[in-house]
Amino acid sequence: MNNWPLWEVFLRSRQGLHHKHVGSLHAADEKMAIENARDVYTRRSEGVSIWVVESKHIHASSPDESEALYDPANDKVYRHPTFYDLPDEIKHM
Repeated sequence: MNNWPLWEVFLRSRQGLHHKHVGSLHAADEKMAIENARDVYTRRSEGVSIWVVESKHIHASSPDESEALYDPANDKVYRHPTFYDLPDEIKHM
């Protein structure tokens, strides 16, 4: 088991429209990962779909690079809701 890869588990609940990360587990292959995820994360039949992704295939941004990564979006003022004038007839927006 020490050689088995780490898998990230995503579950879509009966009420959900998207998958959420629920945890991680070790398994020899994707079939075993799905079966183990079912046994561990859907004990109360709360899931309708399971995704497993081998952790080595997940790439993330670095917190050290967050300023350079997100700053260009701040230059696009049209993305901010204050840029638009809404008619008075539109309520609760």
